[in-house]
Amino acid sequence: MNHPIRPIAESEFPAALDLLDEAFVSSWAPGQIERFKGVTEFDRSLAAFDGDRMVGFTQVMSFDMTVPGGVLPVAGVSSVGVLASHRRRGVLSSLMRRQLADVHAKGEVFAALYASEAAIYGRYGYGRAVDNVFYTIPKHSSAFRADAPADPALRLRIEPPERAREDFVRLFDKVRPTRPGLYSRTAARWDATLADDENARGSAGRLRCVLAEDDDGVRGYALFRVKRAVTDHDVPDGEVLLQELFAVDPAAYAALWRSLLDRDLCSRVFAANRPLDDPVMHLLAEPRHLNAGTLDELWIRLVDVPGALTQRAYSAPVELVVEVDDDVCPWNAGRWRLSTAKQTCERTEDAPDLSLPVRILGAAYLGGRSLESYRLAGQIAEHREGAVRELSAAMSWSPLPWGGLVF
Repeated sequence: MNHPIRPIAESEFPAALDLLDEAFVSSWAPGQIERFKGVTEFDRSLAAFDGDRMVGFTQVMSFDMTVPGGVLPVAGVSSVGVLASHRRRGVLSSLMRRQLADVHAKGEVFAALYASEAAIYGRYGYGRAVDNVFYTIPKHSSAFRADAPADPALRLRIEPPERAREDFVRLFDKVRPTRPGLYSRTAARWDATLADDENARGSAGRLRCVLAEDDDGVRGYALFRVKRAVTDHDVPDGEVLLQELFAVDPAAYAALWRSLLDRDLCSRVFAANRPLDDPVMHLLAEPRHLNAGTLDELWIRLVDVPGALTQRAYSAPVELVVEVDDDVCPWNAGRWRLSTAKQTCERTEDAPDLSLPVRILGAAYLGGRSLESYRLAGQIAEHREGAVRELSAAMSWSPLPWGGLVF
């Protein structure tokens, strides 16, 4: 069936909310609606229609994202949904293909998203580029190593988050260029991050913050909520729910974690979304008590293969021919000679050193995914021995990528 696709007008925003409410089995509180509208770029939205009815929706949010060695514009894909009544009719595929064509026409070389279901987006060329880790740390087992960093010049400051917003913005903007995956935040995005109405609180308490600073200014901050509880024997059993924690140096980082772990009337800290190389694992005297687990985080799609590969830095020199399979964005398909020394990626008819689907290049793009593991899984064809290892080493990066905030 033919389902016309076009951007929506602001007047059609309620219909998009209704569609997403149904697709995600969710509901919208008034404050949440306003925050969502604040981050919506109507000219970058796309909706599919069956007659007058909106049956599919997606949008792009425009960000700058840190990549290895620099910062690039990225198309942040979000709010992807199709009504259950219109599944298996090609609606999602039509939306995804149109969206990628629009992103390419705009000149953005890659797109990023957070996936509600991990099985969906690989078929549109997105690769699982970033994983995160979550912790449940019991207070009674949270002692730090004796050599944990400390600075007597540091002090902690407790403030209502709304009074410290400018401190958060300045500190985050210092940290953002240091890790691939972190992306710029507009004022509307900060509004959503610091939201503290009943819907944002859920079953926990109000949003709280602690800042680490010295006489020269703020060196780190943590945003968190506390879920109050007691045991059957009236023993305090609260839980600190960490929302985000950033710092510019090890001592400030350690001081913030220590403040959370030592919180009165609480028996544990739950941190839902932390980078895989989070330094807290090296601070605990007994790291097994992190009780860590992992999930997928950012998914990356290269929309312009040569543009993307020539606008990031590399950890090792490499020159080889990569054969890319991409049936969604056919302008990417074919053989490309990548030279990191010349910072070039040009079409060639030379024999390939390796062949791979575009989703795997996307998975490796931010530097956190080993290409060698894909070869061992039979998903990369190596035509010259050692070629995959060479490209994998060149694309690797430290620190590991992490987006830190779902968009």
